[in-house]
Amino acid sequence: MNRKKRVLFVVVFVLVVLIVWTLWGNTALEVNEYEVVSDRIPQGFEGFRIAQVSDLHNAEFGEGNEKLIQLLSQTDPDIIVLTGDLIDSRHTDIEIALDFARQAIKLAPVYYVSGNHEARVREYEDLKMGLAEAGVVILENQNVQITREGESITLMGIDDPSFQEDYLFGDSESVARQAIDDLQNESEGYTILLSHRPELFDLYVDTGMDLVFSGHAHGGQFRLPFVGGLVAPNQGFFPKYDAGQFTEENTTMIVSRGVGNSIIPIRFNNRPEIVLVTLRNMK
Repeated sequence: MNRKKRVLFVVVFVLVVLIVWTLWGNTALEVNEYEVVSDRIPQGFEGFRIAQVSDLHNAEFGEGNEKLIQLLSQTDPDIIVLTGDLIDSRHTDIEIALDFARQAIKLAPVYYVSGNHEARVREYEDLKMGLAEAGVVILENQNVQITREGESITLMGIDDPSFQEDYLFGDSESVARQAIDDLQNESEGYTILLSHRPELFDLYVDTGMDLVFSGHAHGGQFRLPFVGGLVAPNQGFFPKYDAGQFTEENTTMIVSRGVGNSIIPIRFNNRPEIVLVTLRNMK
């Protein structure tokens, strides 16, 4: 084999490997686990397990999302939180989202907040009605108290800011701040916030949230070794808050890579994920 043929063989081989890796990586669901430790977590919530699914975007993993539900079941959650973009505004099919919700609610109580894609579609009211009928708790700038072993924590959920302002050029921070400020008067003790937007982390720190679940960034879509995500909505290139756990002062934020795709229809080196967070009391 002459030199040109060897080079061509290597190039073709590398391309085939990359294609196979990419195709596999877009369907190979995984669970990533985190522990959040705080002396503010009530003793009754020691070991409390929260599963997060974000940015479904009408994706299906097996018939009726059976693979996603099966993996979610294996996390053995105490509650499940859905942090926005259950549907995709470019190819909206609320039945996929509702079928998933109907199965998820059989595993544990489910709490949901909207994402920017829900703000774009006329079917959102139908989606909310279907979720409520399935038993999902929809948090539209609302708090709920979760009680365990006689102790409580606050679960707070805010609407995506794009329901009130322009998605690209509006003042998302002001909208989110007003929503959080209005709810803080009703919150008590350890507070968990569900909010679609990770780029507002400084706001979550400033308002004293204990734990935040977010999504939206899709893991930076294309994850580069030693670099991280390449691009994310509302953060641009090389986003700071693309995936994983971020802690500043007394606030921890978990950013899910999500499970679906949207305007960019493919991921690279960025498997769809379910997040599992276990609360630990450090007393």
